[in-house]
Amino acid sequence: MAKDLMRYDLMAQDALRGVVRQALLKAAGPGGLPGQHHFYITFRTQAPGVDIDPTLLEKYPEEMTIVLEHQFWDLDVTETGFEVTLKFSGVPKYLKMPYSAISRFHDPSVGFHLQFEQDPAEDEIDTPPPEKPKTAAGGKAGKSDKKAPGGDGAEVVSLDSFRKK
Repeated sequence: MAKDLMRYDLMAQDALRGVVRQALLKAAGPGGLPGQHHFYITFRTQAPGVDIDPTLLEKYPEEMTIVLEHQFWDLDVTETGFEVTLKFSGVPKYLKMPYSAISRFHDPSVGFHLQFEQDPAEDEIDTPPPEKPKTAAGGKAGKSDKKAPGGDGAEVVSLDSFRKK
């Protein structure tokens, strides 16, 4: 089989990051998150373009999961990434990240899950992924903060399963 010089794998991941962008755009809209929808977003904290509070970076040096559900503010979605303010231990913290920093996106209300492969060309820092992501909570004003569960029974579908062999 010929070598994939088109890099369809990267094109597919880019398209799926567009799904994340569209979901965030809906959440940032005037109606906020519809129904029971909420997002767990895991991202690489040291990826290029990530801007998080130094105390969070110290606590989560490789990967961090945020929850957009009941208490989040100033969600701003752009073509390349998003910004949001979340509370950590009652203190508001600003986060900014490009979509390329996201390693997982999950909406447990409907069992939707995306996992992104790390492209070494996207990162200046070549670090192996951690065994288990650290978790932090956030959400939209209204209910109490919740911690993301360690395992929720969601099925991860690898893009490899769709590739011809």
